[in-house]
Amino acid sequence: MASTLCSSASGFHASQCGFCTPGMCMSIFSALVKTDKAAARPAPPQGFSKLTTSEAEKAISGNLCRCTSYRPIIDACKSFASDVDLEDLGLNSFWKKGTDHADVSKLPAYISGAICTFPEFLKSEIKTSINQMDNVPIEISDDDGWYHPRSIAEIQVLLNSNWFDVKSVKIVASNTGSGVYKEQDLYDKYIDIKEIPELSVINKGSKGVEIGVAVPISKAIDVFLDGNLVFRKIADHLNMVAGSTVTVQVASKRLCFTLEDFLEQPPCDSRTLLLNIFVPDWDSDNVTFETCRASPRPFGNAVSYVNSAFLARISEASSSGELLIEDIRLAFGAYGTKHAIKARNVEDFLRGKSVSASVMLEAIKLLKDAISPSVRTTHPKYRVSLAVSFLFSFMSSLAGNLNEPARTDRPNGQELVSAEEYKPVGKPIKKAGAELQASGEAVYVDDIPAPKGCLYGAFIYSTHPHARIQGITFRSSLASKKMITVIDAKDIPSGGKNIGSTFATLGNEALFADTVSEFAGQNIGIVIAETQNYAHMAAKQAVIEYSTENLEPPILTIEDAVQHNSYFHPPPFLAPKPVGDFSEGMYEADHKILSAEVKLESQYYFYMETQVALAIPDEDNCITVYSSAQMPEATQSVIARCLGIPFHNVRVITRRVGGGFGGKAMKAMHARAPTIQPKFTYI
Repeated sequence: MASTLCSSASGFHASQCGFCTPGMCMSIFSALVKTDKAAARPAPPQGFSKLTTSEAEKAISGNLCRCTSYRPIIDACKSFASDVDLEDLGLNSFWKKGTDHADVSKLPAYISGAICTFPEFLKSEIKTSINQMDNVPIEISDDDGWYHPRSIAEIQVLLNSNWFDVKSVKIVASNTGSGVYKEQDLYDKYIDIKEIPELSVINKGSKGVEIGVAVPISKAIDVFLDGNLVFRKIADHLNMVAGSTVTVQVASKRLCFTLEDFLEQPPCDSRTLLLNIFVPDWDSDNVTFETCRASPRPFGNAVSYVNSAFLARISEASSSGELLIEDIRLAFGAYGTKHAIKARNVEDFLRGKSVSASVMLEAIKLLKDAISPSVRTTHPKYRVSLAVSFLFSFMSSLAGNLNEPARTDRPNGQELVSAEEYKPVGKPIKKAGAELQASGEAVYVDDIPAPKGCLYGAFIYSTHPHARIQGITFRSSLASKKMITVIDAKDIPSGGKNIGSTFATLGNEALFADTVSEFAGQNIGIVIAETQNYAHMAAKQAVIEYSTENLEPPILTIEDAVQHNSYFHPPPFLAPKPVGDFSEGMYEADHKILSAEVKLESQYYFYMETQVALAIPDEDNCITVYSSAQMPEATQSVIARCLGIPFHNVRVITRRVGGGFGGKAMKAMHARAPTIQPKFTYI
C-alpha cells in the first residue's frame, strides 16, 4: 500500500522539495485505513477506496506545504476516492490531459484491505505488559524521569509530594500544545496522565456529552459527529484546531464550574487537575449554531486571531409571521484578552428582536465596544473587524432562513492547450526522486546519523538595534546547566575573518556582532550543547547587557535613512541606466501615473526545513560540511575565509534542500558557524 501512495504522489507531481511529502502520505494513509474499516459503507468501484473526495481533501487539511502547491497533492489524494471524476484531476504522468483517456487502470493499483497496520501479536504483548504494571508502585528511574499514575488518587500523591515543582515538572497527555506554546526551559520530571481512566472517559447521555481531558481530539470529533446540529458544528470547528461545564480536582475536592465561571476564576495553581468538560445537548429544533476561526493558517496548530461561536433559537411571531430571536449566545476568544468572553450587551439587545438592517447595525456597534484587545496585542483593528464580520455573517444567515449559509463550490478543473510541434515538451514525466521523497527515504541534512561525540549549536540573537554589547550572562535554570560553551567573535581562528555571508559586489556580512550590535536579530554568539534541544533551550536563557551611550539612534525607516543620508548603493549591473529625459517624457505623456505610498512590514522566509548544517573534520586540516544551502559554492568560500584555510580544504555537500525561496542563499551560510571552533565541529 505504501508503494501505491508513493507512486500516486509522484505521478501527480505532488512533491517538489519533498520535505513535507512523507507527512502528506501518512495523512492520506490514515484516512484510507479509517474508511476501509467502515463496514457500513458500500463497496467502492474496482480500483478505488471507500474514501470520498471531501474526506480526501480533509485528510491533508492540517498539513503544510510551501513549494509544491496544494492542487497536485489534493489530486493525488482524490485519485483514491470512490466519487472522484478522473477528468477533473490535474496534470499527471499517467495520462496526458486533453488527449489521453482518463482511466483508473492507469493509476497505481489500490487493493482494499491490503493496508498493513500494527501487528496483532505486538498489540497483545503491549497489553500484557501494561496489565503486569497495574500493581507496580508509581516510581521512576533516574534514567527517564517519567511517572505514570493510574488513578486520581495516585496523581494527587505526586502533586502533593515535596519534590513537585511546576518549574521542573511537566504534566503531559499527548503534548500537542508544545507545537503552539513553546517551552522556555527544560524539565527533569514528567507526569503522564494518559493511563488515568477518569481522564479518558466519554459519557454521552440525554443531557449532553462529557469528555475527559485526556481524550484525543480525533475521538472527540467522532463523538460529536454522531450527534445533532450543534454537536456536528463543534466537530467541524475541532477539525480546524483541535456553553460547557468544567470539572477540576483541587486537593481532595472535585469542583464543577460553568465554562464562564471557570474562566472568571483566578489562575489555577500547579496542583489543580482538569478532569473533564461537559457539553450540554441543545435541541436542534429552530436552533442555528456556527463557529468561526481566523488564524495565520486555516487548519492545524496555529494561534487564532479570533475565535467565535454563535447559537440562536428562532421562533415565528404569531401576529406578523416574522422570525424573532428567542435566545442567543455570542462567544468570542483569542482576540487579545486572557480568556474567551460572551458579548452579553449584544445578546441582551438582540433577544426578542427580528433581524433587520438597523438591528444588525446597532448590534455591530455594541460588539465593537465589547471587543477590546489588550495593550500590545498585534493587529488589534484587524481582530475587531474579524469579530464584526463573523457576527454579520451569522446574523445574515438568520435573516433569510434557518438553514446553513449557502456555499458555492468553485470549479477546480484545468484547461490545457498543447501542440505537437514542441515535443517532448508537455509529455507527462515523473520527477526524478519523487517516490524516494514520498516514502520518507530521501535523506536531508538532519536525517544524517550524528557522528560519535556530535555536539549541537543554537544562536544567541541581539534584541536591540545599534547598541554596544556589554556582556552576556545566563539565567540560573536547568537548560543553562546543559550548556558546554559559547562561541563568539573572539573564537574566530587566527588568520580567519569575521565573515558570515557574502555575495559578489554586495559585500560581506559579519558572522558575529563584535562589540556593537548593528541590528536586532544579529548573531552575537552560539551556544554549544550535547543535544539540539539543550542548545536551543540554553540560548533562550541568555541575558544580554546593552549600552547606547555615545551611539546614534538606529535608522529604522526609509525616512530616517534619507534624513541621515544613509543609502545602499547597488552595484552597476543592478542599477537601471537612464534613457532619455524621464521628467520631460512624463510631462508630455497622455496619461499620468497616480502616485501613492504603501508600507509593508518585514517578510518571513517560511521554508519547512529550518537552517541546518553538519560539519565533520577531515584529515590534513580539511573539513566536510553537509549543508542545506542554495549557494554551496559561496558557502565554501565563506567557511574557508572564516577559518583562514585554502578553499580546496573545504568540501560542501548539498544533496537536497527542504524549501528555500532565497532564504537559504546568503543567510544559510551563518548556520556553519561552529566550524570556526576545531574542538566543537558538529552541529
